[in-house]
Amino acid sequence: MAKGDLPVLVGVGQSLSQWDGTAGPAGAPSPLSLMVDASKAALADTGAAGIAGAIDTLAVVRIFEDSVRGAPHPHGHNTNLPGTLARDIGASPANLIYETVGGQSPQALVNEMAAKVFEGEIECALISGSEANRASKGARRHGVEINWADSADAEYEDRGTGPMMLSREEIKHGIVAPAYFYAMFENAIAAREGRSRSQHRKAMAELFQPFTAVAAKNPYSQFPVEHSIEFLSTPSKGNYEYADPFLKWFIAQDAVNQGAAAIVMSSSKADELGIAEDKRVYLHGAGEGSDDFISVRPRLDGSFAMEAAISRALEQSGKTTADMAHFDLYSCFPCAVFSSTQALGVDWKTDKRPLTLTGGLPFFGGPGNNYSLHGIAEMVAKLRGDAGAFGLVLANGGWMTKEAVGVYSTSKPAEFTPVARYARPTEEIDICSEDCVAKLETFTVTHGKEGPNKGIIFARLPDGRRALANASPAALAVLREDASPVGRSVKITVEGETGTFDFA
Repeated sequence: MAKGDLPVLVGVGQSLSQWDGTAGPAGAPSPLSLMVDASKAALADTGAAGIAGAIDTLAVVRIFEDSVRGAPHPHGHNTNLPGTLARDIGASPANLIYETVGGQSPQALVNEMAAKVFEGEIECALISGSEANRASKGARRHGVEINWADSADAEYEDRGTGPMMLSREEIKHGIVAPAYFYAMFENAIAAREGRSRSQHRKAMAELFQPFTAVAAKNPYSQFPVEHSIEFLSTPSKGNYEYADPFLKWFIAQDAVNQGAAAIVMSSSKADELGIAEDKRVYLHGAGEGSDDFISVRPRLDGSFAMEAAISRALEQSGKTTADMAHFDLYSCFPCAVFSSTQALGVDWKTDKRPLTLTGGLPFFGGPGNNYSLHGIAEMVAKLRGDAGAFGLVLANGGWMTKEAVGVYSTSKPAEFTPVARYARPTEEIDICSEDCVAKLETFTVTHGKEGPNKGIIFARLPDGRRALANASPAALAVLREDASPVGRSVKITVEGETGTFDFA
């Protein structure tokens, strides 16, 4: 293995199953089977023989059941997904990795493996991941027994679940689901743009309607249906309220059976294996960024981590946003796309370049930490058909907490620079823990089967501190009005570790 060899993506694959338990156990997928199918497709996609035997590193994106400490495994536990995947595709890699939590991990793994190839540490890496939540939910709903239990003797590096991304104050006030965090961003953006709830829902629907059109034509899409702006922006039985301003179809859908895989190797290894030039896609720039708990971030209408990761990837590639012909921007919620287009300097209303190649997490499907591996697979396919063009993939983890970006092209870079990483410099915002009067900064209202059930706000004090609070019944009614309450004065009363507010 020679140091300084250019890394290159040479094979990608995807898999999909619509199995949901309604027809009995036959054909039920598992996370492993979906990864095996996608990995075999990636091996075949190289157009060359002997690829499985060349894999010296195999990395698996962490599945849902292993992403939360103590989470149950209702269908049995595969205790060695990297080892069982290697076994089932006929590979014997020296290095097996089970990646940490986060939707940034597929692109981060490409960045890492490319750097290891360049440093001469490895020659050929397979990255794969999947989710079978649709199968799991369907099996439990229909009383169908499926078995995912498996293991292998091979040792692997388990990178664990990583640090907590929720603070004690956030948990105490009920900000415990991804949609609740993202709703805080969404309403901050709506307030910045001067939009009411209904106006912002219209804007979110205008952003996402083209995504549905892409998903409707994608053969690997879990939900291949094109929706209208009116449907997306209007509460209905099929598009119910979840966390203001979100309706169901503004939210990543995790009831999927999807897998994806990509192969990264050295250019000299690709030459040795006879992989054709028109199969090769190069990583020209790679950037990563990270941030702190949402409640201590200075701003909530954008993402520092996205800005850092995007700017560093573009800088490394020597390209600008204008040079990008193709994008796959992480789209778990509209605010993620609003924030990334803002960081890119793209006007999503007028720019004609599609912002997704898959169809996005609400419509293509949101396979947990692994979504962006599908985005990378689609980018490789798109660039092979558009030789010399450039494309950018943005992968997002947490609540715009961890970002990874790759800039790709079939053109060979003159040189390669390993990934640039950046964390936001500490800028502490103290959390107020006593009675106070403050200005409402952003909010959400969560919904259950009986309707709206909890209002949650962030508010800023004149001294710069931030307060978290839940709404009184009277305040909850105000939060449900169409006009944005952002900027209004609130009076917060604290008991124990939680605050309750009324409008002053």
